[in-house]
Amino acid sequence: MASVSSLGIGSGLDLNALLANLKSAEQAPLVVLQQQQTSYTAKLSAYGQLNSALSTLQTAAAALAKPALFEGVKATSSAADVLTASALSTAASGSYALNVTQLAQAQSLAAAGVASTSAAIGGGAATTVTLDFGTISGGTLDPATGKYTGATFTADATRAAASITLDASNNTLAGIRDAINASADIGVTASIVNDGSATPNRLVLTSRQSGETSSMRIAVTGDAALSGLLANDPAATQNLQQTAAAQNTKLSVNGIAITSATHTVAGAIQDVTMNVAKVGTSTLSVQNDTASVQSAVTTFVNAYNSLQNVTRQLTAFDATSKSGAVLMGDATLRGIQVRIRSTLTVAQVPGSSDLTMLSHVGIAFQKDGTLAVDATQLSAALDSQMGGVAQLFSGSGGSGGYGSQMASLITGMTDANGTLTAATQGINTTLDSLGKQYAVTSDRIEATVARYKAQFTQLDVMMSTMNRTSAYLTQQFNSMSSTSK
Repeated sequence: MASVSSLGIGSGLDLNALLANLKSAEQAPLVVLQQQQTSYTAKLSAYGQLNSALSTLQTAAAALAKPALFEGVKATSSAADVLTASALSTAASGSYALNVTQLAQAQSLAAAGVASTSAAIGGGAATTVTLDFGTISGGTLDPATGKYTGATFTADATRAAASITLDASNNTLAGIRDAINASADIGVTASIVNDGSATPNRLVLTSRQSGETSSMRIAVTGDAALSGLLANDPAATQNLQQTAAAQNTKLSVNGIAITSATHTVAGAIQDVTMNVAKVGTSTLSVQNDTASVQSAVTTFVNAYNSLQNVTRQLTAFDATSKSGAVLMGDATLRGIQVRIRSTLTVAQVPGSSDLTMLSHVGIAFQKDGTLAVDATQLSAALDSQMGGVAQLFSGSGGSGGYGSQMASLITGMTDANGTLTAATQGINTTLDSLGKQYAVTSDRIEATVARYKAQFTQLDVMMSTMNRTSAYLTQQFNSMSSTSK
């Protein structure tokens, strides 16, 4: 069969336009399917927005459902640069005047200088260096020499003495330093300081613990040169210079003297731990942590209002275009709104207080459906009835409480068997079905258009053949006519 190079060229008809019109008519069902897909996709996106807003509210509600939130006690220092503090939930409320007069520090001792850190000290005989800790009392300290006169040393019975061995392998200043630092039990750190003198290298020993009971006593048995460098007894021979005394933190709480071996003072105020930073005065206030509760309540109200704004947008009606938002009239959303509002308006079982409604703590519904917080009323309730506020939101004995009920309600809506989850799964199923319908319909249309095109091509070929035959016959008739004349 003859062929044509372009559809319509053989017949002279606009077959391309006719084919395009037929294809457009055949594709009408696809347009309907696309519109349906767009509608369901928009609804799926709207459910996603709703789920996000519900999740935020659920998180805020769960925070209010925790009893520990209402058991918090806050310790506030008027001079945080002097000290800070933390309190357990069992700490009693009160105000305390504090005066820090001394900070704890660790004792530091410096040996006489030597010319080289790598030169051997002594003959290398095995030498035992034993160090123990205790308290220096009485006597007089010479600030210039860093040595005591007439003092006594009382060993700390709770800490055992520790020893290291020095010999020819480590009897240099650097070797002594390394041997001390390698011992986990000896309780001091060693370093070498260069003071710039003719014999500048000085071994410095610093106790790893602060406090008066951590003063050092060092006994040396063996090499005389090592003993002359390291032996140090505050009550007897002292070869080392004290550059920092072991001392406790000293402070008064409401005029009562308190001491601590470290910068941390625990138990001076019941169930309160203070961390001292410098000498000075401060007032420490210990009270219920109402700020955290107030913040949690505000977060809950804001989350609820955010949900209301989302649902308002998803159900709005545009008077200009006379069209509704994607979830306008949606039964799933309407059911969620009703259940949430109902949960927040049902009175709680009264406990030790008369707080049974949100309005009793300053939280009230507005005309637009949102919630507003009267900060003054809420603050007053927290100050005077913290237990009642706790029961209002977290319940009692594992039941009740607006926070607990709301968190449980939303979890039930959004879990695997929840209403919102079911609605979302239904839309996904519908979109999957529409996608399959679209693919089948599209294939059918393509097949139909291909058949039309084949038929048009046959028509074009046939018309082309007939036209050529007509032209040939006309030519023959004209020739015969000329011959007869």
